[in-house]
Amino acid sequence: MLSRIFRFYRDGFKAMTLGRSLWKIIIVKLLIIFVIIRVFILPDFLQSNFDTDDQRAEHVLQEFFSH
Repeated sequence: MLSRIFRFYRDGFKAMTLGRSLWKIIIVKLLIIFVIIRVFILPDFLQSNFDTDDQRAEHVLQEFFSH
């Protein structure tokens, strides 16, 4: 059963011509989007506001249990 599923997808991807390039474009776009989100939109809050790992852990525990 699993081998049939694997062969189905393997053969499908082998037969692709336009689909391969579209998948490459999709993957590149997703990588760019995640890099932009990580760098510009989601700053490292804990690293910039707390000095030690103990302070970071305490803050996370307080936030986790306060909601």
